[in-house]
Amino acid sequence: MSTSSDPTITSATTTSKHETAVVLPANLHARPAGQLARAAAGFTSAIQLEYADRTVNPTGVLAVMGLGATAGSTVTVRAEGHDAEQAVTTLAQLLAAAE
Repeated sequence: MSTSSDPTITSATTTSKHETAVVLPANLHARPAGQLARAAAGFTSAIQLEYADRTVNPTGVLAVMGLGATAGSTVTVRAEGHDAEQAVTTLAQLLAAAE
């Protein structure tokens, strides 16, 4: 009788959710929207920007600009996935430094 072992390797996947709110120092016009879109596209997590009851995927420049967020308003950044914490931190820093 022969026995065989199936060396199945399982890896633990950890996903996390993170959220932060940022008060904008400037309007979300084309330049900061483009910076956000490029940065967001580099993450694997599902990322959302929320402003005034609207939620968008920040990987699209037009979607970010379409939020209509202006200086002094608060934008919420949410992410869920493996690199969610890094995604939220990076996008929040870009929003806080928008010119």
